[in-house]
Amino acid sequence: MITRRLLLAGALALVITGCSSGPDPAAPAASASGDGKYTIGVANFMLGGPYFSGMDKAIAAQAQKKGNVEIISTDANGDAAKLASNVEDLLSKNVDAVIISGGPLESAPAVLNSIKAAGKPVVLVDRKFQTGEYTSWIGPDNEAIGRQNGEFLAEKLPDGGKVGIIKGGPADNTIGSARTNGVKSVLSAKSNITLVEAPDFGNWGSDGGLTVMESLLATNGDLKAVFCENDAMCLGAQRAIADAGKTDQIIIAGVDGQAEALKAIMDGTNYLVTGLNDADIIGAMGLDRAVEILGGAQVEKDTVVPSPRVTKENAKQFMNPDGSF
Repeated sequence: MITRRLLLAGALALVITGCSSGPDPAAPAASASGDGKYTIGVANFMLGGPYFSGMDKAIAAQAQKKGNVEIISTDANGDAAKLASNVEDLLSKNVDAVIISGGPLESAPAVLNSIKAAGKPVVLVDRKFQTGEYTSWIGPDNEAIGRQNGEFLAEKLPDGGKVGIIKGGPADNTIGSARTNGVKSVLSAKSNITLVEAPDFGNWGSDGGLTVMESLLATNGDLKAVFCENDAMCLGAQRAIADAGKTDQIIIAGVDGQAEALKAIMDGTNYLVTGLNDADIIGAMGLDRAVEILGGAQVEKDTVVPSPRVTKENAKQFMNPDGSF
């Protein structure tokens, strides 16, 4: 927990000191109400998964700590048109800034155009959209997380074997593909390792991971390891592996640092590694970034948050009993 707090402190210091580009010229230097208080809208593409709901809670918790920030949070339930409508509604309430948690959404030009037209700053957390203008983005290097997972699996499988890959979807989701590409860039170079990509998507949830893992085991009962594009799917996959009596055969690697995954790693199960992509940390940083912009500070356009490898040796340090994720 100490290391997790230090990582958060260091990341927040990075936000404050890493000032390479200025804020959106249209961003106000004071709150719209003029009373020193800010109202910040949080536009969530979806809150249906633990990571995204954790992000939303982390933003609200950080706002509460500041004491002068009110949060208005919305949920588009995975509907891009609804996200645009929610943003228009937030702008009609004259919020001072907007934070967007885009989840698997690749782009939202209408949303970003509306915010720009309203002269408000917009901070993207976790997801960087492929098109459109934004004021600042805070998130991980997903391909680097995948590479470090691939390196870990290569170390654990010196004799080779089959490695299953469970993807979240949809097919054009660059967050997931970056993670998988990172793993593949390492393991595809190993002549004694065979990669088996599941044909179906796990949809980023535990139930999806369970179903896809069951299908993988039906056709590849000799798997030695499985990589999932997030921890939630890996937790479901772990259940399927246990149900098949293959816990001692198959090791598991995930991404995010979800509390349940950290506990499984700490407990010495076959869940051996994850790459930290902490919703609590990124959410808190996103809220702070928005407040800094509103205060007139110069901030980085893009901030990559460190994503250390988490194993049994250090998992306890990253477990936060007070976290939202």
